[in-house]
Amino acid sequence: MLDVRRMQVLRAVVTSGSVTAAARNLGYTPSAVSQQMAVLEKEAGIGLLERTGRGVRPTEAGRLLTEYAAVIGRHVAEAETALAELRAGRTGRVVVRYFATAGAAMVAPAVAALRREQPGVQVDLKLGDGEDSLREVKERQADVALLVRPRNGLSVDGIRFVHLADDRYLAVLPRGHRLAAKQELDLTDLADEPWVGSDQPGPCLDPVLDACASAGFSPDFVVESGDYATAQGFVAAGLGVSLIPELGLGNRHPHVVVREIRNPEPVRVIYAAVREPLPVRPAVRRLLDALRSAPFDAWDAGPESQG
Repeated sequence: MLDVRRMQVLRAVVTSGSVTAAARNLGYTPSAVSQQMAVLEKEAGIGLLERTGRGVRPTEAGRLLTEYAAVIGRHVAEAETALAELRAGRTGRVVVRYFATAGAAMVAPAVAALRREQPGVQVDLKLGDGEDSLREVKERQADVALLVRPRNGLSVDGIRFVHLADDRYLAVLPRGHRLAAKQELDLTDLADEPWVGSDQPGPCLDPVLDACASAGFSPDFVVESGDYATAQGFVAAGLGVSLIPELGLGNRHPHVVVREIRNPEPVRVIYAAVREPLPVRPAVRRLLDALRSAPFDAWDAGPESQG
């Protein structure tokens, strides 16, 4: 097999016209260059150089290998440049799994910001379920997974959780509801109300149930909707009240009012799951920074939201 480094020495000899000049340019001794050429000729099975007075010139085989050495040299230089770009986070591919309500409010502006800053980074986005997304990260099928996780559930082998945002829950009431005149509600204000469920059992519903338990009651769910848009429709129809996270109110129903909750305020915590113990690649780190900096403005507390 031909040695690529010896081919580059051959190229230096051919372009400089002599072993002595090539040795001087490469920082070698002339005898070391001659030895390299002798070994390369043995590898090639044919003569590569012939003497011409004080210099040398390539044989036909020598010219052929010199041309290939030039091509290889360019490819190696391109590979080194591409590798440097990848190490610096200016190129590469980042595979991301996210949940629906994080898409428009967090993922979209973060990816747009990353694209402006580093257009050479490709982001592969796919909607995913929390546990399935976590499994994909562990199995190296994804680089980042956005998910809601309880603060006491952050110990998973091979996974590091990066805090992105605290998504507070807000009270959603029908227009004209007796509590709509209040600008801020205590959670106990809703204790005797019929409730419209907006989440399936799991990490998004648990903060609501835990907050209600802390306030001394259990919500009376009369409708289970399973998603935030449908829950708002049931609320607008007057079937009950609901607690919906801020990210879930990006598209607010025109016939509901939204109020802040206190004593206590339920919050779901959004994390990015990445692999350990590998160091986070620069492109992934840049995306995480963009996610943390994404404008968290899913709910507009303007005049319309005030009822």
